[in-house]
Amino acid sequence: MNLRTTYLLFAILGAVIPIAFLADFAVDQGIDLVAFVMALFVNGAAGGFSADLLISSFVFWIYMFSNQSGGPKPWAFIALNLCIGLSCALPAYLWAKMRPSS
Repeated sequence: MNLRTTYLLFAILGAVIPIAFLADFAVDQGIDLVAFVMALFVNGAAGGFSADLLISSFVFWIYMFSNQSGGPKPWAFIALNLCIGLSCALPAYLWAKMRPSS
């Protein structure tokens, strides 16, 4: 399996796994943005992971905008990041950035 295929596999896993957790939350809490944000910071461990993810996402966005000439346009990957998560958006971006092997 080549690196481009590995990125695609991780992008798919990075979409499926978080969606499963988000769907479970939506079933329990409904579509409640306030409850979702409160759950992100419910304790120190969750807050630490959430802060780490938010900072990493912003760094990823800055990277994409600073390297537009060498990669795909960032808007679709920002949407993936916001709607699914960094675990999908980052490998999807790396997959799209790599040229297909001949």
